[in-house]
Order: sequence, then C-alpha cells, then structure tokens
Amino acid sequence: MRLALENDPQVLSVRGYAPGLIDVAGQLVRAPCILSAERLITDWPVRSAAELDEAALAPILALRPTLVLIGTDSAAAQQAGGGLRRSVQARGVALEIMDLGAACRTFNVLVQERREVVAGLFP
Repeated sequence: MRLALENDPQVLSVRGYAPGLIDVAGQLVRAPCILSAERLITDWPVRSAAELDEAALAPILALRPTLVLIGTDSAAAQQAGGGLRRSVQARGVALEIMDLGAACRTFNVLVQERREVVAGLFP
C-alpha cells in the first residue's frame, strides 16, 4: 500500500509497504528494521516478531522513545506482548504491537507530530 502525506523532508517516514517490503523515504527494506524520525537501522538482528524480548528491544530503547510501535503481520506476536509490554512500561515507555500497515500509518502520523516514537517493523 502506498502512503501519501504532506511530510516534513527532515523526518523519515514510511512511503509504502507490501508483503516482504517497506519503502522508507525511498529506500526499500526487505528485512526487519528500526525506524525513528532521524534513523533507519537495517541491521537489527531480530528475524521475526516472535523473537522479541527485552534484549531484542534494547536498540530501540537506546533511541529514548516515549512510544514504541511494533509492526508485524504475526497474529501470535501481536497477542503475546503482555509481559514484554509491562517490562517496557516499567521504564516509562509505551509499547504497542499491531499489524504492519497500522504501525506504518501510526508511525507517520506521530513522527510528523514530533512525538518521540520508534518503530520496529517486520515486513
């Protein structure tokens, strides 16, 4: 799906997504990645959302977000986030796990609002 917004050119955003692919500011990403307003990290060693734990979230939390979005099409990962959510919230950070499309759209809106959001995306 192609996303079209009036975007601030200084802020990274998701331009589109499809199964196995995310377009971040014109760069096509085919593997799990971390995205903030200023950085795209493509060497995240987590291969699937099912692998998410505190150690896997460490590079995301190092960017000091107030909100973490995880975008995945894995229904099991979306439902299994309870313990991880509590652990992250204990650090004062909100964690939301949702389908990839919702995460991409939500990230774009929040980043344009200058919110401190970081997304972990699984194409």
